[in-house]
Amino acid sequence: MSSIFQVPREGITLEFLFRPVHHILLQPLIPAILLAISYRNPKDFESAVSTIAKDIVRPGTVSLFLKVLLAFSTLYRLDTYLSRRVLNNWVTDSTWDWKREVVLVTGGCSGIGKEIVQLFSEKNILTVVIDVNPPKHQKVAAKIRKEIGEPTVLINNAGVATMKLILDETEEQVQRTFEVNISAHFKMVKEFLPHMIKTNHGHIVTTASIASYATWASNTSYSATKAAVLAFHEGLAQELRARYNANKVRTTVVQPVTARTPPSDPIVKGLESRQFLLDPGTVAEAVVNQVLKGEGAQLILPTRYGFVSSMRAWPSWMQENARSEGANEIQNPN
Repeated sequence: MSSIFQVPREGITLEFLFRPVHHILLQPLIPAILLAISYRNPKDFESAVSTIAKDIVRPGTVSLFLKVLLAFSTLYRLDTYLSRRVLNNWVTDSTWDWKREVVLVTGGCSGIGKEIVQLFSEKNILTVVIDVNPPKHQKVAAKIRKEIGEPTVLINNAGVATMKLILDETEEQVQRTFEVNISAHFKMVKEFLPHMIKTNHGHIVTTASIASYATWASNTSYSATKAAVLAFHEGLAQELRARYNANKVRTTVVQPVTARTPPSDPIVKGLESRQFLLDPGTVAEAVVNQVLKGEGAQLILPTRYGFVSSMRAWPSWMQENARSEGANEIQNPN
């Protein structure tokens, strides 16, 4: 896990600047201790604060601030705890043995997938790569089982994009986008999920996108597949829990903004310079760290874009304005 002082690959970001807030100020223990001190020696506490923050903090406001901070940080930690526990069915899995696990990555020859494979390899974890085309029959799956073993981690990472208008995109391009971006998820899961269910052990990582929530001009087919991928992830988690009783098979969905990868080249070329772009290594690190935890999660990268998940609940005029701004930031490269 990266240090709170380690600068991200993208440089000084908002996430980096607010990292101390997350790790320190949003820790309920700190305001609780300070409140206890203030109650025990209120005059000395106020005097000390006034000396440190002279002409900035008014007398009597410190206690109120600490109470608000304690309440907020407690609710924040409770929300984080409940999300983590619910997404993992309130059960832990202590059977992960990374000397024996097998990780299967689709689209692992370039971009985010390549970085994921590299990180697992550095940890001496057995990793298998399938690139671009998923297995169309059971020969590939059978070969993996025979020569390597049953995958216990499946990372559905492969993706393509054309960045063309609906009328300009050929039927072949549309079909390939849907085949790689969503149909492959079903095919891979049908091949390798049964063993995970049987052993009640495994992890399915689904690569979606911020585009799961927002669609703009020249990005329709890609966004349509990513919205479908999010629905796939949600349905898969429910089926594992409610139909197969496989409550230890983890599911993680990854929703990054545009990263500098080969499949996103058409998008990157059309973006204005002010648009934030992720380094593929940032996404890869988040995925690998989550898998190594043995827990499922929703990873929105960078975290500042978490608000986009609520976009469908916005008033229509706000939604349309947001989509229009996104379209304006993209200059059609064709």
